[in-house]
Amino acid sequence: MEALSLLPINSLTNNSTANYISLTATSNYASLSSLQLPPSCTTRTLTLKSVVRVQAESEDYELKQMRDMAAARKRWEALIRDGKVKVLTPREAGYAVQLSNKPLLDVRPSNEHNKAWVRASTWIPIFDVDKGLDPGTIPRKITNFVMGGWWSGMPTLSYDSQFLAKVSEKFSKDTELIVACQKGLRSLAACELLYNAGYQNLFWVQGGLEAADEEDLAVEGPVPLKFAGIGGVSEFLGWTDQQRAAAAKEGWGYRLVFSARLLGVVLLADALYIGAQQIGRYIQDIKTH
Repeated sequence: MEALSLLPINSLTNNSTANYISLTATSNYASLSSLQLPPSCTTRTLTLKSVVRVQAESEDYELKQMRDMAAARKRWEALIRDGKVKVLTPREAGYAVQLSNKPLLDVRPSNEHNKAWVRASTWIPIFDVDKGLDPGTIPRKITNFVMGGWWSGMPTLSYDSQFLAKVSEKFSKDTELIVACQKGLRSLAACELLYNAGYQNLFWVQGGLEAADEEDLAVEGPVPLKFAGIGGVSEFLGWTDQQRAAAAKEGWGYRLVFSARLLGVVLLADALYIGAQQIGRYIQDIKTH
């Protein structure tokens, strides 16, 4: 599933589950504070409180994301079902761009767009890489990294509040506009925003640009379009679905590169482990003498 930071639009107001977690955490704090602990346990108690608080906040954030995603999917399905947004396959989108000169709006973040893009498309990201280091952003980046960002390479994204203004500068509201992203989720979010802003001739690329075959679209960039959405450790080791599919076509020569990388990682981990053991023994010898 495509990682997605949902817009705070029409989000659910029922926070009973989040409130339950918050209440449970508060109860734990109260119970801990009522215990008569010796001074040596004070630091440990404070650490435990911090862990419980961080865990509760993380669970609260995840539950809110799940509720927002469920609500958004219902809205998006209604847009498609009611014909307010029309559906195109990647091949149909390619025909529309190349033969009918219909504009294609690429709403992917910069980390995906910079790897591969459709020739003559217009790039206006609805979400882009969050490069901020303010107190509100750092916890989100840590959560994203821990929850799989290290593996998938997906950075923390933030909504561009100027998205609609930037689109309106390029396209009038009667434009027949094709909207696409890597896997199809962010482009649906963009279609909802654009439709609510008055754009009535919207086309959504089903499955995203990742679902396109090589001959469907005229593509530019350093990597194939299918590889634009992968990254992190999974890409380095060649363990993504896109790379497995490529390996099935390319054969053993393609797989050998990633097998060598995996072997290198194993050897490096062993070397670090042995080195840590040696350093530990050396420190122990210094203490004993």
